Amino acid sequence: MCFSKPRLHYNDDVLSRDSGECSICLDDMLQGDTIARLPCLCVYHKGCIDEWFEVNRSCPEHPTD
Repeated sequence: MCFSKPRLHYNDDVLSRDSGECSICLDDMLQGDTIARLPCLCVYHKGCIDEWFEVNRSCPEHPTD
């Protein structure tokens, strides 16, 4: 896989309320969890997206963007 494409940048935050599941680990995102919001507005646990970006350079839900 070519890693010449830079990884996406994101804003991190702490959830103020429960917010569905992280589509990387499939665990619920709960109040107090540290999350990452990508430019496409997808939200993941910060640790999950950091690990994802070790291998991939795009959003898990929008790989061609």
